[in-house]
Amino acid sequence: MERNNLPRGGTTALPAGRSQESVLATNKVLRNTYLLLSMTLLFSAATAGASMALKLPHPGLIITLVGYFGLLYLTHKFRNSSMGILAVFGLTGFMGITLGPMLSMYVESIPNGGQLVMTALGATGSIFLGLSAFALTTKKDMSGMGSFLMIGTIGVFAVSMLGLFFDFSAFQMVISAVWIVVSSGWILWQTSEIIHGGEANYISATVMLYVSLYNIFVNLLMILGLGSND
Repeated sequence: MERNNLPRGGTTALPAGRSQESVLATNKVLRNTYLLLSMTLLFSAATAGASMALKLPHPGLIITLVGYFGLLYLTHKFRNSSMGILAVFGLTGFMGITLGPMLSMYVESIPNGGQLVMTALGATGSIFLGLSAFALTTKKDMSGMGSFLMIGTIGVFAVSMLGLFFDFSAFQMVISAVWIVVSSGWILWQTSEIIHGGEANYISATVMLYVSLYNIFVNLLMILGLGSND
């Protein structure tokens, strides 16, 4: 609105105005992303707790994958509407339900299972805070990581499917470690995209960060469980 008051010779004022608008838009996306992420994490924790309390069985690999990719598709399709928010809660709630049986197994079957869960949870939070602080502080453009991370994700997913047929602790620990590294990379990439204006949709950003945190937590828990020899 102040553009009409600028002197005609002020050639540098217009880019500055646009830069300020860009910063405000970026801050809004970042704020909305973190707000929605916090809400979905709490909702996912609630559905996981309900799943544990009701002693629900794990739905199995096929149902889990179909449900995950189906709800992921819905969040992408409706990311520009209010339906996208419902899809996000549907996705995170479903993932919480599938996580419940795993947490129950750790708590009930491993002597220090509850401690392992809390350790994995605390470590996940620390990793997220550290990576986010690094990206926000340095403001480095990490857009070039996208292709590498996509290849890494496809590769580790394929290897993970093979891991279902082999019961080697060392093999599983390596897979989990790679998942943690790749997921941490996605957090850096997504945060950088928001900062530099490459991601303007907070629903898409929330889903990316949530899935990355979910993978980090589950694989940290896997490593801790395998390391306990129980």
